[in-house]
Amino acid sequence: MRLLVLDQFSDPGGAQRGLLELLPAFRERGWDAVVGLPGAGRLFADVRQLGFRAETIECGPYASGRKTLADLARFGRDTPRLARHINALSEGTDVVYVNGPRLLPAAALAKLVTPVVFHAHSFLGPGPLRTLAGRSLRRMNASVIANCEFVAAPWRGYVSEVRVIYNGVGSAPRHRTVDGPPRVACLGRIAPEKGHLEFLAAAERIYAARPDCRFTIYGDALFSEPGVEQYAREVRAHAVGLPVEFTGWVDDPAAALAETDLLLVPSTPVEATTRVILEAYAAGTPVIAFANGGIPEVVDDGRTGRLVRSVEEMAAAAVELLGDPARRQSMSAAARECWEQRFTLERYRAEMIEALEAARRQ
Repeated sequence: MRLLVLDQFSDPGGAQRGLLELLPAFRERGWDAVVGLPGAGRLFADVRQLGFRAETIECGPYASGRKTLADLARFGRDTPRLARHINALSEGTDVVYVNGPRLLPAAALAKLVTPVVFHAHSFLGPGPLRTLAGRSLRRMNASVIANCEFVAAPWRGYVSEVRVIYNGVGSAPRHRTVDGPPRVACLGRIAPEKGHLEFLAAAERIYAARPDCRFTIYGDALFSEPGVEQYAREVRAHAVGLPVEFTGWVDDPAAALAETDLLLVPSTPVEATTRVILEAYAAGTPVIAFANGGIPEVVDDGRTGRLVRSVEEMAAAAVELLGDPARRQSMSAAARECWEQRFTLERYRAEMIEALEAARRQ
């Protein structure tokens, strides 16, 4: 099978990491793929290193969330040109796999004759952008893969073929207890929806109760989006006076999680399921997360992690778990078992391959 893969980013976010983890499975089955990416991010080199062709497409950059008038004008101007490019790239392909909603209007305008699969990784709220994406899906009679029911729900009103495939992650070193202060971390790109300011607010409360605690923020601002750099500066300013280490981007989250005693996930209500929770499960690292978006679909409260609804509850749960090593160990074992049963990379790849083959048969 030959695929055209289109991604709206070329920097290594969660959706892009999922794509990179699929490419080896394509190669094992003898599939070929051309990957269209915008910008000049590191994904070009990663894709080529895996033995696939990477082509530059024009898509953005645009602001996340609410778009500026300049963004909208540029999007309207760029979409017909991108549609022509997609049409040319799709020649001879069996399936077009779209890894981001910004590309859907151009794909619909391209009048593709091959089946289209849209992989929805993030929740797109109500409004004109969702309507435009949904109508584009309907026009192409596309099928949708969503990474949780929360993300899937909006698309069921536009197309009939919507399936949920939860992310999968590879095996990780088991969490190891080492001498030294307790380590509490937040891992992921620095952006408002990931809740780094809330993490620091919780850290302040935890530190007041446990001054032996140390905190780590793994990640960096990505995608060169307006406002993100300013948010990152604000996060660093709020960390002053706390024992917080900023590591920058990490290529090996499993190694970081193996040395983390508690992972805090203070994501906003638009969060999907976030890969980092599954990566923590694979490492056996206990998770405390806001009960937002799709997160309750993957966290069994009290067994594989804790679900909370405020900074105060997050801090209290962290202090409680840090003072109860036996409960942390039990939660660690349950999290690892949950990963083995539900969230392995092998399961994810198998379900994705089956979904793409089903799309080809349409």
